[in-house]
Amino acid sequence: MNIMIVGVGGQGTLLASRIIGAVALKCGFDTKVSEIHGMSQRGGSVVTYVKFGDKVNSPLIEEREADYVLAFELLEAIRWKDFLKNNGKMIINDQQIDPMPVITGKEKYPENIIDRLVSSLGNNIIVLDALKIANECGNIKVVNIVLLGVLAQIASIDKNIWLEAINDTVPAKVLQINLNAFNRGYDHELLG
Repeated sequence: MNIMIVGVGGQGTLLASRIIGAVALKCGFDTKVSEIHGMSQRGGSVVTYVKFGDKVNSPLIEEREADYVLAFELLEAIRWKDFLKNNGKMIINDQQIDPMPVITGKEKYPENIIDRLVSSLGNNIIVLDALKIANECGNIKVVNIVLLGVLAQIASIDKNIWLEAINDTVPAKVLQINLNAFNRGYDHELLG
């Protein structure tokens, strides 16, 4: 299983990769989790990889190898779409976070990203307002956990294993809000 997590620095991609890695280990798989690649301290593009199976040699994922891509932000979804397998699924938070060139006025944020993704990937995408759901849970920082809930809903791994991994990985002081966010993602109605 090849999973890519793409987003912007500060969105919790590392925590998400740790939780997925913990889930895979609990299932008895050989598991590799990459380090963060990107400028995480500066709000830049960040990607992490999680691979698990009977035997995994490297955590790196090449184009057209990802079973799942979790895109925490729209621009990152379009940037990494070519890594999704033909029958893979991309789970997309429809949030827009302006990169520095857009903030400084040198570039414009691309338009119609969802339409472009649908044209390219068809029904292999799931789009949701994970930021709104996270806000309803009480903290916008749990967008990552909402998206993990959606992943758990469509992946073939028991929900209780995901809950155990969250319990083992997330600090106690924020555990309940993370569990709530996971359950909201897990229960999110998927269209199509």
